[in-house]
Amino acid sequence: MIAVTDVRRLARRRWSIVLVSLCALTLVAAAAALMIGDYPLGPGQVLAVLLGGGEPVEQYVVLQSRLPRLAMALLVGSALGVAGALLQALLRNPLASPDLLGISGGSTLAAVFCLLVLGLTGPVLAAFALVGGLAASALLLAVARGRAAGYRLILAGIGVSFFCAALVGFLMTRAQLQQTQAALVWLTGSLASTPWWQVIVLAAVWLLVLPLLLPLARRLPVLMLGEQTATGLGEHPGRVRTAGVVVAVILTAVTCAFAGPISFVALCAPAIARPLTGHGSVALAPSALVGAALLALSDLVAQYALPNVSMPVGVVTGAFGAVFLLWLLATSKGRAL
Repeated sequence: MIAVTDVRRLARRRWSIVLVSLCALTLVAAAAALMIGDYPLGPGQVLAVLLGGGEPVEQYVVLQSRLPRLAMALLVGSALGVAGALLQALLRNPLASPDLLGISGGSTLAAVFCLLVLGLTGPVLAAFALVGGLAASALLLAVARGRAAGYRLILAGIGVSFFCAALVGFLMTRAQLQQTQAALVWLTGSLASTPWWQVIVLAAVWLLVLPLLLPLARRLPVLMLGEQTATGLGEHPGRVRTAGVVVAVILTAVTCAFAGPISFVALCAPAIARPLTGHGSVALAPSALVGAALLALSDLVAQYALPNVSMPVGVVTGAFGAVFLLWLLATSKGRAL
């Protein structure tokens, strides 16, 4: 028989290998994002700029054009990966995501209202999107109290998603063509023209929620055993669920406020990370790294896959996510998620 210490040692070794591999993949994606473009740069040129040197044009390309976009892709992708992993673990549903639960829908509705009705953009648009996501989430938490809270949360989220989508459609039909085009770009999800202040705000939010993630990572595996088992082991399922949903809501609402409702990253990242670390794992850190690498690579594809055509990154993640979901449903791998 295999000793418990051997099992734990093998599990830690597997986690270490997975984390190192995902970090390497993320670094490769980041390096490619900084080097590839209409003004190609070599590794030495990029490194020189990052260390404070380089030509003025190289400094502008790296520091003002590519680096903030890359930083936003990494922050948004990791935030969505963690949000999806939290929701899937809390609800014990591998298909749970902020899109399904209406969190993105609330942010989208508020942002479209600000853009089309009030005619406001910039920080005001981001603030509206953040408030809309938080309001939708507060409604979900209020409805999902009591027994079978997980199932009630999913059903309420589906209802909120459809309601928000209906109102967004109504606003789009009443708007002028130019406003509608701008709203469509935001609705698809885009990382273009990312200013540094958005990167700083999102990084600050990450630092604020990180102390909440650490205790959640320890308690979620117990909660995944079932509410009765978790209660018997001394946990408080209601408190853990509320804290997890609040963290997922904050991460989703902030990313949606700055980058738009980028689809499928929150669904795909945990689905890719869990088999790597072992089924039954919460895999918060691997999900964050998978989400970051996935969004950075998707942004590269969106910019340079078609000659002279730059697409919003949401087009690529939506296409990849749809194919990935269909593949899961068509193979036996989907049963093991």
